[in-house]
This record gives sequence, structure tokens and C-alpha cells, in this order.
Amino acid sequence: MRKVYARRRLSILATLTGLIASAALFNSPSASAALPTPVSGATARSYLSQLTVAAENRTGYERSKFPTWITISGTCNTREWILKRDGSNVTTNSSCYPTSGSWYSPYDGATWSSPSDVDIDHLVPLAEAWDSGASKWTTAHRQAFANDVTRPQLLAVTDNVNQSKGDQDPATWMPSRTAYRCTYVRAWVQVKYYYDLSVDPAEKSALQGYLANC
Repeated sequence: MRKVYARRRLSILATLTGLIASAALFNSPSASAALPTPVSGATARSYLSQLTVAAENRTGYERSKFPTWITISGTCNTREWILKRDGSNVTTNSSCYPTSGSWYSPYDGATWSSPSDVDIDHLVPLAEAWDSGASKWTTAHRQAFANDVTRPQLLAVTDNVNQSKGDQDPATWMPSRTAYRCTYVRAWVQVKYYYDLSVDPAEKSALQGYLANC
């Protein structure tokens, strides 16, 4: 295997250890923050060219094999941390549950004032990750993936939009807001590259098409 993948695996393992063992050390996010900026279109195209192309395999998948949500900071779990990061004027109670604020969903352009109307989307869905290589990971590795607040992998969006997306990849689902699609595919490729996940032929073709315009 190429040395770059070996180095990346070492980096992943170090990140996993820090994320799981020292999650409480994360600083609280500001209310004006958003999805970490993905790599550029040119970098995403380069990353995509290096991803393994392989058929997907759903055998043995269970969502419980990707534990969510873990404590990220103080009393805030991953969902609450992302709600604070992605919202505007968010206030929380002592348990870190949002008591006020608003959330703009970049997938569909809707704004919500109740956290119950907002889901935290795994940009690369958990089942998709399983199909693409996560079935071989340890539970700790899958937990880190499912709670990754460092990569552009978690995003607060309209709940029914997230539910309609399900476990689909860009070959069959994209945000209805065309203005967000370049960000979406750049983030998708960055996450797959970082975690050394494969793409299937239709997925790669769709990504190539969208990235051509980024």
C-alpha cells in the first residue's frame, strides 16, 4: 500500500485516540461557526482520483456499530455541540440542551427556531461508510467517525431532508439548493479520502460531474 495511506492511517489512529480519550477538552464552539471548510475543488478532484473504486457491501451493518453521541465538551454531546456550532444566538441550559436560537439548513434553505426540527446529518452516512470499508474498522474507529467534529462530516439540517437523504450517496441524492452542491461534494470526497473509504462506480461518476463545476 502507498506510503501516503500508511501515514494517513497513523494520523487517523492518533486522532481517534485524542477524540475518544480527551473529548472533554474541546473548547465550546461559537454560535456563528459552521461546517469546517472543505478542501478546494482541485484538491477534491485529486483526492477522488486516488480513491479505490469498489462495489459496496452492506452485509452485517447495524447503526449501533457506530456509537453516537459522545461527550464533546462539558455536558455537551456531539449533537448538542453541533447545534451550538451551526446555530445563531443559541443559548443552552445546564444540560447543554438548546433553549433558544435558530438554525439555517444549507441543504434546503429553511430556517428553524426549534432544535426538534433539526437533525445532525452525517454527510457521509454511517451505512455508506460501512459499505465502503468501515465494516473492517474497530468500534472505537467507527465511534470516532460518527462523532467527528473536525472534518466536514457533521451538519445541522432540516430533519425531514436528512431523513429523505437516508444512506444515499451523490449518485442518487444531492441537496436541493444547487448553491451548496459544490461544498457538499468537496466535503464528501475529503471525508472519504481521510478515512480511506472506497467509492462505487456510479458514486465516482456523479462526484466527477459535480466537481467539474467546482
